[in-house]
Amino acid sequence: MQKKNYVEQVYNHLHLIPETGFKEFETSKFIAEELKKCGYDVLEGILGTGVIATMSSEVNGPILAIRADMDALEYEFEGKTVNLHTCGHDANSSMVLATAKEVAEVGIQKGKAVFIFQPAEEILGGADGISKSGVIDDVEEIIGIHLRPIQEAKLGEATPALCHGASNSIEVTVRGLASHGARPHLGINAIDAAVLAVSAINSVKVDPRVPHSAKVTQFNSAGKTHNVIPDRVTLVLDLRAQTNEVMSVLIERLVEAITSSVKSIGATAEIVVGPGVPAAEYDDEMVHITKEAITEVLGSTLAPIVTPGGEDFHYYAKNLSVKTAYVGLGADLIPGLHNPDMKFDTKALEHGTEILKKIVYKRLG
Repeated sequence: MQKKNYVEQVYNHLHLIPETGFKEFETSKFIAEELKKCGYDVLEGILGTGVIATMSSEVNGPILAIRADMDALEYEFEGKTVNLHTCGHDANSSMVLATAKEVAEVGIQKGKAVFIFQPAEEILGGADGISKSGVIDDVEEIIGIHLRPIQEAKLGEATPALCHGASNSIEVTVRGLASHGARPHLGINAIDAAVLAVSAINSVKVDPRVPHSAKVTQFNSAGKTHNVIPDRVTLVLDLRAQTNEVMSVLIERLVEAITSSVKSIGATAEIVVGPGVPAAEYDDEMVHITKEAITEVLGSTLAPIVTPGGEDFHYYAKNLSVKTAYVGLGADLIPGLHNPDMKFDTKALEHGTEILKKIVYKRLG
C-alpha cells in the first residue's frame, strides 16, 4: 500500500472484511503482514486472532502500548446473517496500524512501542484474555481510541478521557413448586415470586450522585400449559454504573433484594453475576499527555466525556495496573454506533493517526 492516504486505504480494506469476535482471521492476517513489512516483532494467534507488534529502542524508557479492537457485529436481514463494521473497529485498527507504520519509519529514541490488535471487544472477551495471557505483562502505559457519535463529538473534536461506565448482568433462576391450577395452595408460583423480585429490584437504592441503573430485560416462565402453576422463572438484569464502587454496591444490594423477596413466599433464587466490564479509571499524567497531543493536532480539546456505554479496554488497567487514557474521536458519525446505517467522515482517520503519533513521540521520542 502507498504511504499517501495509507490509513484510508487500510480502512477501505478492513471495512470489506468484517469478522465477529474471535473470528477475525482475515483481519488479523492482513494486519500482521503489514506490521512485518514495517519491521516489527510480531506475535500472532493470541486468543486465536490477536496480534501484538513490538519495537524496542534498547534505551531505558516507558513501555507504551496503543490498542485497537478489530471485531465487527452480526446482523440478520431478511433471514440472512451479515457481518458489518458498525462500531468503527475497522477505523480504530486502521488508525493504530497507520501509526505503527509511521513510528517504524521514524523510529523511537527510548523505551518500547507496543501495538495491540485485540479481538472480541463486542463480546467482552478480548481485553480480559490478552491482559491475563502474560504477553504484555511488561507494558506500563496503554492508550485506546474510538470514534464517537456526533452527539458526543464532531469532526475536528476529541476528548483525552472517554469515561465509560461499568456494565454487568445478572441471571436469576427463581424456583418454586409446581402444582395444578385448581390447587394453588399445594404449589409455590414462581411467577409470583419473580414479580416480587422485580419489585424489589426496582426498590434498590444506591448513591444518587453517581449515574446507575438496574432493570429487568428478560422474564421467561417455564412451561406453556395454562393450568399448571410454574415452578421456574428466569430473569435477566442489565446493570450500569459510572463507577466500579457503585457497581459493587449495586450488585450486593440486588442479590440481597432478590433473595429475600422470593424467600418471602417460599421460593428460592439461583443468582449468577456476569463478569461484566469495569468502569474507566484513567491516569492523570496519561490524560494530560493525550490532551496535549489532541490540542497540537486539532487546536483544542474537549473535556472528559462521560458515556454510559461499557468497554472491555478497562480490563487492562484492572488486571495489569497499567496507566491508561482513551481518546474519544469526533468524526461526524451518524446516526449512531451499532446502527446498520452508521457512517462517518473518513477525515477523522487522519486526525486519529496524528494524535496517536504525537502521544508515542511524547513518551518515546
